[in-house]
This record gives sequence, C-alpha cells and structure tokens, in this order.
Amino acid sequence: MTTVNRTFDVHPQPSVVIDYLKDFSHAEEWDPGTESCTRTDSGGPVQVGSTWHNVSKIAGVSTELDYTLESLTDDTIVLVGRNDTATSTDTITVVPSPDGPGSRITYEAVIELSGAAKIADPVMKIVFEKIGSDTEDDMTNVLNRLA
Repeated sequence: MTTVNRTFDVHPQPSVVIDYLKDFSHAEEWDPGTESCTRTDSGGPVQVGSTWHNVSKIAGVSTELDYTLESLTDDTIVLVGRNDTATSTDTITVVPSPDGPGSRITYEAVIELSGAAKIADPVMKIVFEKIGSDTEDDMTNVLNRLA
C-alpha cells in the first residue's frame, strides 16, 4: 500500500473548493496523470454515489479506474477508484486557512495494489510521491483561478 499526503493553501473559500473538487471530471484540469475523466452515472447534481471513468497515464503506463463519490460533507470529499489490480482512495479535506482568507487543503491518496501488481509497490511509492507534488502544484494553480 502506498500513501501520499499533501497539505497546502489556496485563495478560494472552502465552499468554492469543495463544490469544484467534488466533480471528479475536473481531475483532467488538476491531476497531471489524468488523460480523461468522464461521468458515467445518470447525471444530475454531483452527490454520494456519482461515478466517473478515469483514464490515466502513470510512468508511461495507461490505467483505467472507475471512481465513486463515497462521501461528501461540507469539508471532506472521499473518492474511491477501482480496477482489477488497484484501489485508490482519495480523501480531500478543506478547511478555512489558519493564515488568512482562503482554504487549507489536505489531500491523501491511498493506493492499494492487488495480486501480482503488489510487487511494484516500492517503486510506485516513488512514482506517486512525484505525482503528488505535481498534483499539488496543478491543483493550487487551478483553484487559485477560481478566487
């Protein structure tokens, strides 16, 4: 299992950040590995149970996961992506920034590889740490444009 954590501040208020990030199709804008992320449920308001099909390229390898919005509160989003070889649980917590206006985001990605893919776990930790830093940079830039 690989866990990557990042905590950072952005300019928009928490409600704006939560409203934007709960729609996982926006991952195309802030997740550097995401090539496409398409909503797959019946549409309507994004809510617990909404689903997306995500296609990503990680270390040159394409992978597809089906994500479900598992939990949504005023300050937390939990998205879980699954395929035959991995489960990715992304927990995004958004609170008012203690340093002034805006929001503090804590993003935690827990990636559990299964079967033969577990062998790659030590290498994937290095890869996902780099992706985590790139995601923090991209997400900060995208969210700051919403302010």
